[in-house]
Formats: sequence, C-alpha cells, structure tokens
Amino acid sequence: MRLNSRTELVPAGPGASFDWRKALEEGGAVAVSAPCRVDYGGTLDLRTFSYPLQPQGPCTVNLALNLRTTVRLEPYARGRVKVSSRGFRPAEFAPGAAPFRHPLGLMFAVAAFFGAGGVHIRIHSESPPRSALGGSSVAAVALVRAFFEAARRGAPVDRRAVALTAHAIEESVAGVPCGYQDQLAAAFGGANLWHWVALPRRDVYRREIVVPPARLADLAPHLLVAYAGVTHASSDVNGRWVRQFVAGRRRREWAEIIVCTRRFADALRHGRWDAAAELMRRETDIRRRMTPDVLEPVGRRLADAAHRSGCGARFTGAGGGGCLWAVGAAAAMRAVEERWRDILDRSRGARLLRVEPTAEGLRVEAPR
Repeated sequence: MRLNSRTELVPAGPGASFDWRKALEEGGAVAVSAPCRVDYGGTLDLRTFSYPLQPQGPCTVNLALNLRTTVRLEPYARGRVKVSSRGFRPAEFAPGAAPFRHPLGLMFAVAAFFGAGGVHIRIHSESPPRSALGGSSVAAVALVRAFFEAARRGAPVDRRAVALTAHAIEESVAGVPCGYQDQLAAAFGGANLWHWVALPRRDVYRREIVVPPARLADLAPHLLVAYAGVTHASSDVNGRWVRQFVAGRRRREWAEIIVCTRRFADALRHGRWDAAAELMRRETDIRRRMTPDVLEPVGRRLADAAHRSGCGARFTGAGGGGCLWAVGAAAAMRAVEERWRDILDRSRGARLLRVEPTAEGLRVEAPR
C-alpha cells in the first residue's frame, strides 16, 4: 500500500508492502479520535433506498456529539494484528487471517485493507458499546485516519477520502447494504443535512450545514440523549426495512420520511423547537407503523414521556435497542429530563448521557 501526492490510498501492487511495525516503532504510536452522532432520516443513506427515491431527494440529518471514539495504533509482535476494545474480548490473528464476522471483524478488515501486520489497535469509546450511535463505523473512520497518519506523519488528509474508504471497507464485508451517515458525521462533525446523490457524480452526497459551528452550543438546552440499557443490532431492523422496500411495500412511508427530514432540518436551522418536536414524533410514528419493535419497552416509555411533555423523541440509528434522543423547547426539555431520569433509574444499565453537539470531526491526538 502506498500513498499518492493527494494522500488518497492506492494499492501498491503484488508483492509490495509497508512495514507498519517499523513505522510505529520509529515514529511512535498514533492516536486519532472521531465523534459519534444522533440522527433523523437514517436508512435513507443506504443506496437500496436513495437510488429508487432520487426523484424525492433523499436526505438524512445528523448531529455529531462530543462522545468520541479514540483509536490508538501501537507496534506489536511481528506477523500479528491485535485489537482491544472495551466491551469485547481482545483478539489477535495473523495479518489477513482474521474472520470478518468476528465482533471486532470490521477493525481487522481495515487492517487487512492496509496490509497491516505487527500492530496493536486499541479502541476506547466514550459511548456505550452497541448503543446505535455509530460506534463501529466511527472506530473504522478513526482507524483509517490513523493508518494514514502512521504512513505519513503530519501530511494533510482529505476527510472525504477517509470517510468513503471506511464505508467501502465496511460494506464490502458486512453482507448487507451500509449507509454513509455514520462515517461522514465522524469525519466532518457538526450538524448537517446530507443529500444522497447517485453516481456517476464525483460524490455520493452533498453536505448542507444546518447549524453553523458558532451556534452549535445553542442546541444543548434543546437536546437529550439516553441509553436504554439494551444493546442494538442494526441489521435486524434495517434488514426488515430493506425487504419491505425491495418487495414494493411501504414506499409511500419512505417518501413521507424524506419530507419530514427536510422540514426537520429547517426547524433546527431556525430554532423552531415545537415544530422540530412535532416532526420527530411524526417520523417515529411512521417507523413504528413499519416495525413496531423499533422501540423496545424502555424506549417506548421514554418516547411516551417525551411526547406527553410536548417534545419529540426518536431512536438513534436503526433502533431496536441502544439510544434515544429528544428535542424540544428548553422548558419542556427540563420536564423531559426529570421524567427520563425516573424511568432510567428503574432500568438496569440505562442512563442519561452527558452530551453536547460538536463541530469537530476527525482529530489526530497528541502522542502520550
């Protein structure tokens, strides 16, 4: 693997290699962090949906949060790749020999893409494991960026190239369609409306900033995020949505979600919190009609409590466990917080997460 003058990845050809262990021994360990996200209008970033729905203008809103995932690359035993991450048993394999269906398989797939050996990949996430905040995709983005940094210290790197490389690797080994929003939120940060466009254009997305970085702090009083204490598996719910859509069912609902998403972005942009809350309730109701278990029992109680307070609540990612987030007017959100704390205190492992929107995407951390 080599890097061209534009810092895009280029396969070096048969027999070529890069000594990652030596690069990390001589240059020192590399650490890169990236933010997780909450979202609205997700699933539309899967090409299964975005291509047939091109006339409707498919789009997704997401907000990057200050819960960051940090990936650290260290030298390790030659001829071995090891991955360690909180919530998972550490694993190591010979380069290129790791099973990609492993719980840490995506990290091994990234290492295989770079031809990496003699490395230890350490992952630390500030978000709960399998919480539907984009965690594994965020880690993959940070890891791709870490390999760039280990190869060419301090060289400028195109965040778009990092995000799309991480997405391509994930989709290549997942066995199911994968969306783009997690990787893009991790790479760019901020509050964005992502428009999903079709090839042969240069980009598969168009980024529209919804809230400028200088105003992101204003969102904090209008935002809550809770972990329901139930882990999430995105393929379960996404798989049913895909099967419904491909079979010709629920097409009208997805077109309605696109309209809601565009209006939700506009409500965030102008601080119309009552409208944002109503649109969040509307989109959640549509999803629950399509898949009633998109909210598990704790999630249903949290969503109902938010709705009774005049706010909106929505699962993150594809739902079925993980996190919920809520929006609304500041006074109403204070009432939601009190109700949510009462519900979460009675649910094992559940808790409110201390979050704020962040403008910062990928960040190379100072060596320790």
